[in-house]
Amino acid sequence: MKHRGVLVAAVLSSALVSGGWLMERGGGAPPRDTASQARLFNEVLDHLRRDYVDTLADTLLYRHAVSGVLGELHDPHSVFLDAKRLDRLNESTSGHYAGVGIQMDVRDSGITVVGTLPGTPAERAGIVTGDRIVEIDGKATAGLTSEEASKSLRGAAGSTVRVAVERPGLAEKLPFTLVRSQIEVNPVQHALMLPGSSTGYVDLTVFSAAAAADLSRAIDSLRSAGARSLVLDLRNNPGGLLDQGVGVADLFLDAGQPIVATRGRAPRDNAAFADRAPQRYADMPLVVLTDSGSASASEIVAGALQDHDRAVIVGTATYGKGSAQQVFRLGTDGAVKLTTALWYTPSGRSINRPHPSGANGEEGDAAPADTSKAARPRFRTDAGRTVLGGGGIVPDVEVAERVATPAEKALQSALGAHVPQFRDAIVDYALSLKSSRAVTTPEFAVTPEMRDELFRRLTARKVVVPRAVYDSASSLVTRALSTQVARYVFGPRAEFSRTLRDDATLARATELLRGVTSQRDLVGRVKGT
Repeated sequence: MKHRGVLVAAVLSSALVSGGWLMERGGGAPPRDTASQARLFNEVLDHLRRDYVDTLADTLLYRHAVSGVLGELHDPHSVFLDAKRLDRLNESTSGHYAGVGIQMDVRDSGITVVGTLPGTPAERAGIVTGDRIVEIDGKATAGLTSEEASKSLRGAAGSTVRVAVERPGLAEKLPFTLVRSQIEVNPVQHALMLPGSSTGYVDLTVFSAAAAADLSRAIDSLRSAGARSLVLDLRNNPGGLLDQGVGVADLFLDAGQPIVATRGRAPRDNAAFADRAPQRYADMPLVVLTDSGSASASEIVAGALQDHDRAVIVGTATYGKGSAQQVFRLGTDGAVKLTTALWYTPSGRSINRPHPSGANGEEGDAAPADTSKAARPRFRTDAGRTVLGGGGIVPDVEVAERVATPAEKALQSALGAHVPQFRDAIVDYALSLKSSRAVTTPEFAVTPEMRDELFRRLTARKVVVPRAVYDSASSLVTRALSTQVARYVFGPRAEFSRTLRDDATLARATELLRGVTSQRDLVGRVKGT
């Protein structure tokens, strides 16, 4: 009786956190000492053994009790790991593995895509940040840790894995069949000069072992190409190694400047990290781009550079993954992974986004669930600018993430589970344009005739979409054709360049950098906005 087992877990959890209420029902005042609470727990356990409708083994009861305690922390990163889960956690993932290239985390008790690595099967298939993975090879992902879900997605190169995702705004699940390939995580995917400017652009997609070194090489190449200012794109960067986060910040800060600190209950969980070398790019005004997919080490870098006024942050607030975990082995039974410390920026801001219950919140604050600007605590940068705490890194200049228009949502809804066929039709059309050499320059314009041809190909695949709905969403269709034709005809770099054209956040960063010659000028411009 699986549902009854769940009920037992709920009862035990309630006993642990609401024991006083249970004792009041018995007519007595709730005792406050630990011994009385332990007796209460044992009495509840005895009643479950003797009187519950099902016979339940003690091992099951104790396991449910453990799950109840950890569940009441409302911390998805504090979990019990049985022997199998522990083995999976301990497997080395050196950054080179066979898989699909999805970066994920546990959000709202579900496996949610934080980002996809460029050029990987997941990115090519159209899985995007915010998708919720609900099935892997037909099995529900409910209750899995991110480590377990990642393990399920990995396998031999060339093998397939079926994934079903839920996407905000769509009623039906989207099915994807992905062919695993060898994944090599290259931290820097793009380094280029922005057209018509002396501004270099570089994106850092992950803080793997070579992140700081690769970023430094990319910036050096941009300086050789004439870059006098820099945009560092950390959007959808889920983080990675702490030492690489510190190393990237070290490139832009002066020796001795604090980068990040940890605070926990135990002395071993309290540490401080500072810059160890003179900065290499002091003469380059710097803008850092962030969004809700910027997490962990990305937030360490953005927070440190913002606190020291070394970068202007543009975009939207970051994810708020500012906690450190440790694994404590429990003999042969497995281990418990617990959050033991929180990350703090140089000004004292907690990176970790607070929970409504108040756990893991800003030190000394009530940790309100409301993370609007009015509810957030205020801090000061080195230059005296106000920056906001309360979890995540709030940008200096906010540029809202693009929201689908009603017409675009209508098309997505009409496509429903046929989104993969829509993508496939675009790819087939792009390949036919490549074969016929009908598109001769990366600067091509998407014409009404091209949209008509895509609609014809959708119809041929028996994908039924009302023509009026399709035509109303011409902006979405145009963007999809623009990027995918560029990719399949001219390559990923051309696709990326097309994407940057419609990037409102990058456009705002470029506007801020135009004409400035120093970081002080750039910060002054922001203070005046």
